[in-house]
Amino acid sequence: MNIRLTGNPARASKITPNPRLAPADATSGDFLTRTAPRVGDMEEDRTFRAVIATNTPVTRKDSKGPFLEVLDPAGLQFDAATDLPLLTDHRASARETVGRAFGIAVDGSAVTASLRLGMATDIEPLFERVRDGVLRHVSAGYQVLEWAESFDPDTRQRTKTATRWRLLEVSLTPIPADHRAIIQRRSATMPLDTETRPDFVEAIRSACGLTEEWAEGMAATDLDEDAIRAAAREELLKRQAPRIRVTRSHDDPAQVQTRAADALAFRMAGGELPAAAREFVGMSLLDHAREALARAGVSVRGMTQDEILQRSAMGTSDFPSLVSNAMNKVAAQAYQAAESPLKALARQRVLPNFKESTAIRLGEMGRLEEMTEHGEFKHTSRAEAGESMSLKTFGRAINVSRKLLIDDDLGLLGDMTAAMGQAAAQTEAEELVKLLTGNPKLSDAKAVFHATRGNLVTGSNTDLRDIDAAISALLAARQAMRTVKGLDGKTILAVKPKYLVVGPELEAGAERALTAIYAATSGDVNPMAGKLEIVVEPRITGLGWYVLADPASVPSLQYGYLASAQGVQIQRQEAWDTLGLKYRAWLDFGCGWLDWRGAYHGTGA
Repeated sequence: MNIRLTGNPARASKITPNPRLAPADATSGDFLTRTAPRVGDMEEDRTFRAVIATNTPVTRKDSKGPFLEVLDPAGLQFDAATDLPLLTDHRASARETVGRAFGIAVDGSAVTASLRLGMATDIEPLFERVRDGVLRHVSAGYQVLEWAESFDPDTRQRTKTATRWRLLEVSLTPIPADHRAIIQRRSATMPLDTETRPDFVEAIRSACGLTEEWAEGMAATDLDEDAIRAAAREELLKRQAPRIRVTRSHDDPAQVQTRAADALAFRMAGGELPAAAREFVGMSLLDHAREALARAGVSVRGMTQDEILQRSAMGTSDFPSLVSNAMNKVAAQAYQAAESPLKALARQRVLPNFKESTAIRLGEMGRLEEMTEHGEFKHTSRAEAGESMSLKTFGRAINVSRKLLIDDDLGLLGDMTAAMGQAAAQTEAEELVKLLTGNPKLSDAKAVFHATRGNLVTGSNTDLRDIDAAISALLAARQAMRTVKGLDGKTILAVKPKYLVVGPELEAGAERALTAIYAATSGDVNPMAGKLEIVVEPRITGLGWYVLADPASVPSLQYGYLASAQGVQIQRQEAWDTLGLKYRAWLDFGCGWLDWRGAYHGTGA
């Protein structure tokens, strides 16, 4: 079952009826044979008659796409004693209940009801708007019990007709989806003299959506009421089916929250503001809280700042999620800006849980064997090796105080959030540096860098601060990596070194070692000039250096995130002991070695 509201501004009709002549049923034969009753003596009982729903098609959208929704008045489920709340703009709260709807009746293609406004002081301005004709439209909230769907192959238009439905409430609204849902304002049939003819013609034209030219032509004739009604019927038959234009919805709560979060993130940390978020950029945190309550159907009339913040933080509104989304955007920006350069040298993985995960690496096939004289090929097997890795969770808490919310100090909130993003990047970097420099043991019980592997060199002749020693050491590293053998112990992998990883102390020496020398003789040319990319990791201390292969060809390092939470995450935390909002930032991250064959280490001393 679906609950629908007919008063949707995004789908409201553009037809503007005459404020003095508002018929009950604009396109049916009923209106073309009679005129609607007048708003009663409202000073006495504040009761008036209105058309609350008709069978006018309204454009809607579901998972299959746009369709025309039609309410069949004959399918309305009600009884004579039905009594409904009269609201404003479908806001279902005690504050927005301004009267009652009763005396419901089905009149051809329309559903009518008597509406009575209450006597409360705050309803008086609303009563004046209705009496003056400024507020003339109504809208019904309803629940569909049974649908009948059809499809027109010529127009490729779906139509869903509510064949069984019931009313939930009636609302006063300035812009309804059904323009024929309107307060009736005129009583007896008027004589068609020279003074009343233009009004009568305008009533017909406005209600039926006819053109100004048609009205001018009718007013210039001496036709009687029946002839004008007949002319209106004929004109309606000539009209083509209305064009349905599907536009992007601007009232979808998810889209509204996304645009509001973009604007909030812009105010917190600057950057680029999306065009769709410009309407929210001038709103304070208190404004966002107020709008979030309104989207949740909570009236904020008479609420203090503390009440608004408390209701939006603890209730069912999307305000906490809005702030959380904005903080996530700011944290992600700071996190990406502070990422360790070592991540570019490693292979990323996504893990489903926190269990230890093993990455299996198959050995090489070696060379192809010659076919035997019997036309057979020799069978072979492939060696395999696996290195394990598991995730850890790192986190901190953020308190968004009541004072910060009221003062709208988004700069401070942005700094706090950016610091969390930087902290997450710092955590990843430290874990990767500890992995690289810690030289842990692999699954074969031997350290990553070991003399027997041929990927570890020590001594003063490995000091990159000495350009001659540096060039010699890098040449030896390249040669060793080019000749390293695979898991089968036979196949040469011909690993191509790509990165030279150093700390700040060796940055200058590494640059000199990889810079071309304009030599007078060919023997003085630097053979390592431009052969490696320098990666400076400021957390590496000492004189040690590392040469790594491209992770796309021979990966050495690996890091991973939890599949459901990649990167830094910020989420609201329930906290009754904090006067404000409490958030937590966490990171599910792990790293490990994949293989030693794409890595080489020089101790520098």
